[in-house]
Amino acid sequence: MIAYDLECAKGHTFEGWFEDRKAYDTQSRKKLIACPVCNETSVSVVLSKLSIKGGPASSEKQNFMAEGRAAIEKTMEFLEKNFEDVGSNFAREALKMHYDVSEKRNIRGTSTEVEEEMLEKEDIKFFKVPIPRLDS
Repeated sequence: MIAYDLECAKGHTFEGWFEDRKAYDTQSRKKLIACPVCNETSVSVVLSKLSIKGGPASSEKQNFMAEGRAAIEKTMEFLEKNFEDVGSNFAREALKMHYDVSEKRNIRGTSTEVEEEMLEKEDIKFFKVPIPRLDS
């Protein structure tokens, strides 16, 4: 079993338990997951909030946090260098490449849930990368 933090289209957050990611994806696609507050079925997985309570930061914890931040920064740098940012035109560009209207290349950008459903129906493979904030 796996627990996901979920959020409905109206901004309510709640937790859902699933056998695996495939089970979540299937239930989500079939609109079987509903917000317990408003019954909205447009639901997505959100990053889980993590809190660590402790005394003064140990050097081991500081090193762990610094290494994690460095890994995130390195990943972001890789994405920025190796993937063209197409902004909100992600679905459009993915379709053009899929149907050989434009040259295949690495792209990144944003898409709506409706666009993502359409890409899945067209059997276009993509994955979402949550972008953490590093300004703190």
